[in-house]
Amino acid sequence: MKATKTGKRAKTPKPPTRKAQLKGVDSAARSRRDAKASADAREPMSGKDYDKALKKLHVELVKLQQWVVGKGLKVCILFEGRDGAGKGGTIKAITERVSPRVFRVVALPAPTEREKSQMYVQRYLPHLPAAGEVVIFDRSWYNRAGVERVMGFCTPEQVDVFLKMVPAVERAIVDSGVILLKYWLEVSPEEQTRRLKSRFEDGRKIWKLTPMDLRSYSRWYDYSRARDDMFAATDTVQVPWFVAMSDDKKKVRLNIISHLLKQVPYQELKREKIKLPARQERGDYRESNHPFKVIPEIG
Repeated sequence: MKATKTGKRAKTPKPPTRKAQLKGVDSAARSRRDAKASADAREPMSGKDYDKALKKLHVELVKLQQWVVGKGLKVCILFEGRDGAGKGGTIKAITERVSPRVFRVVALPAPTEREKSQMYVQRYLPHLPAAGEVVIFDRSWYNRAGVERVMGFCTPEQVDVFLKMVPAVERAIVDSGVILLKYWLEVSPEEQTRRLKSRFEDGRKIWKLTPMDLRSYSRWYDYSRARDDMFAATDTVQVPWFVAMSDDKKKVRLNIISHLLKQVPYQELKREKIKLPARQERGDYRESNHPFKVIPEIG
């Protein structure tokens, strides 16, 4: 012990106990793991790893498809988000290996004059799923809360009416037996800029760039306000919004498909063992002498 100015001896601090030492080690290890996980999350996914993970998810989507058909389920999935957020690529990843007769994608054009005179959600309702169908909306009735509001295609009063009405409409859809899922893809300003630039620099993507995209690009915070108001009014307990960060296209596709598979309970249906039957004999068939116009082979 050392003497203090008051003459009293100060107590020598006790060495940390074994439990405290282990706790400190555990805490440091957790910090390193968290840092590594954060770094891994930022690291771009290799094409090989992505293809491997996507293949497994495609197998599960086929199982889901068979279950939906076999049990007569009705599934409706909405995809919303900013321009360039990756909605189209995500939808393509979902539908790539399933039947288009079961997984149906709906991307409606601008409304006609007749449709403009209808109740706003009316033109979407005929596209809702029947038994044994999965309908995916590539943008949906939420156009009113987003692009129509920001670009001035409707009045503020019409937006207010829509936001008050749509939760009741969605409850009615769910009460009719539809499994309704809503996904919002969120992209950063920097990544959105990179993707939109690539659309006019790459001849394969130029069709994706519309005059509306260019007009919308400068209104980032108007869209932010519209999104925030939309979430506040329509992120309900019965039909919540699920938000996916989409700066990494590969990861967001895998994340959304994995999440989707957990939202629709399904099982693998048993099927009979498949065996190809024997082909018939040639018999009296003779090869045709017709001058077929065969396309040339490249390479």
